[in-house]
Amino acid sequence: MMNKKIAVLFGDGVGPEVTLQSIKVLNTVAAKYGHKFGYTYGLIGAAAIDETGDPLPQLTIDMCRDSDAILFGAVGHPKYDNDPFARVRPEHGLLRLRKELGLFASIRPVNSYPALYHISPLKKKQLMGVDFIIYRELSSGIYFGKKEINKEGTEASDVSIYTRNEIERIAKKAFSAALLRRKKLTLVDKTNVLATSKLWRKTIQEMASGYPDVKVDYLFVDNAAMQLIMNPSQFDVILTDNMFGDILSDESSVICGSLGLLPSASIGEENALFEPIHGSYPKAAGQDIANPVGSILSVAMMLDHFGLAKEAKDVREAVGWTLTNGFVSQDIDPVNAHYTSTIGEFVSDFISNDIPENINAKNIAFGKATII
Repeated sequence: MMNKKIAVLFGDGVGPEVTLQSIKVLNTVAAKYGHKFGYTYGLIGAAAIDETGDPLPQLTIDMCRDSDAILFGAVGHPKYDNDPFARVRPEHGLLRLRKELGLFASIRPVNSYPALYHISPLKKKQLMGVDFIIYRELSSGIYFGKKEINKEGTEASDVSIYTRNEIERIAKKAFSAALLRRKKLTLVDKTNVLATSKLWRKTIQEMASGYPDVKVDYLFVDNAAMQLIMNPSQFDVILTDNMFGDILSDESSVICGSLGLLPSASIGEENALFEPIHGSYPKAAGQDIANPVGSILSVAMMLDHFGLAKEAKDVREAVGWTLTNGFVSQDIDPVNAHYTSTIGEFVSDFISNDIPENINAKNIAFGKATII
């Protein structure tokens, strides 16, 4: 039996809806295996600004530090998106949280699902065998560097700074992951132009000798962006900096067909946060139509983090079953879509072995996990 404290940050938009399905799945896992997951709830993003004036209240930070893991929804709201000069923005809360908790490694797995090949813009031959993971440095680089705009508003700068230590600590995690996978690591940089990329490449080249079983190769980011579409199955572990990782991991969502399918983890020395990679999708908020799969698969990553490999496998198998049987959301099938909460019910029912035999999507009422 395992007893864990989980901090829940619903955030904005569809964040609460998808996160509730993940909690449903966690509770099902706990009941099946005799674990105990306790939840505390905190504010972040636009919801926190509206209530406290701060996108990341100190109470939320303290709660997260006192937890074994953090389950996060999404941040963002149109009233801030439409004002590029807003002094306080919802996204500032997430960036600050990463910094406060020392979450330096973003981990984003990308897999293709045969049942969803038809919704990907890529051809079937490019989708077969896609199974890679992106390690993105999360707490430094251009997003956290000094930012300046002159008084006239005609000149701006963003400073990107990396230290060798910041590169080494995420590289160690990426190399370790490669050893457990297909033993291949690809560093993505822009060494021909950027000084920070030169430091990244020099550091990885020197570290590679300590991992003789891992084949290391190097790609400029523009080439990597093309290769992800032309031949994504060539990749195993991709390692890169904050900005490149942000862009490439979002690009990778095209491979599986929907941004709503991809999970992520943000890991530090003491804390870990788990979230879907999609945004707050405010147009869909409150309608029970968002895709909860990215959030649910993030729970599988959380269970792996807890050392609960069998439980994590159950969650992934349950998600695979729902996708294969057509129990999907609007972003995947606009005509025969199911509600967010329905998909969460099916995943949970599969884990607890409560799915009847010979079930299929045509027998299921829209929005109901009941046979008609």
